[in-house]
Amino acid sequence: MTIDVNADVGEGLEDSLVLPFLTSANVACGLHAGGPNVMDETVAQALAHGVRVGAHPGYADREHFGRVQIEMPAEDVERLVLYQIGALDAFVRSRGEPLTHVKPHGALYHAAGEFPDVARSIVEAVRRYRPTLILVGQAGSMLLGAGRDAGLPVAAEAFADRRYQADGNLVPRGRPGALLTDPEEAAEQALSIARDGAVTAQDGSRLEVRAQTICLHGDTPGAPAIARRVREMLRQQGIVVAPLDRVLRERSRADEPSPSPARHV
Repeated sequence: MTIDVNADVGEGLEDSLVLPFLTSANVACGLHAGGPNVMDETVAQALAHGVRVGAHPGYADREHFGRVQIEMPAEDVERLVLYQIGALDAFVRSRGEPLTHVKPHGALYHAAGEFPDVARSIVEAVRRYRPTLILVGQAGSMLLGAGRDAGLPVAAEAFADRRYQADGNLVPRGRPGALLTDPEEAAEQALSIARDGAVTAQDGSRLEVRAQTICLHGDTPGAPAIARRVREMLRQQGIVVAPLDRVLRERSRADEPSPSPARHV
């Protein structure tokens, strides 16, 4: 049983305390947060810990931290994402490592799960830049479907530090209980995702959530303690935490049909 643990970083928070517990890092690309100095420093820290680096593009909206949806023509969304992937990749390549994945940020991430044109625009940006990049999106979202249709490798994501609604969506930020800030509670949810492929929703119902990567947020209060406890819990329960590209390879092999037994003729 293998799963990736990722976090959104490069947003001016306690990255150095979170990165040691990750296998993948989604680095802000300078528009919703970060900038050239932060991007380069965050990439260097991540690679020093052996953490895979991905681009985390969002709306150009620092005032709202990229968490307010902005209506844009589809071609503008595509260019916005393409621009940010290229910017982050420059810092990664300059340090001799490859960019591994792309995960949209905030309102752009959620818009890609709601609006087909946004999903297709993000997918096209990734395809144009490098079609071997892994596209990360919420488990069950149309972003992943659009990525598969375009031939991209995709990874389904679930959340350790966010509460789910009964319909499978996340409880909106700002509502009571939206964030799981207790390390034990977040770790239990991470374990449930990795081991059982399920989470308990806010109303107590049980939801199926099949994911290859578990996310926690660098700006969640107590993020370093949450990250540490998530890794401890998974290790204690025999869950192997591995980089996303390895998880996808291993899951792909596990899904291959067993060879038919030889028959004498």
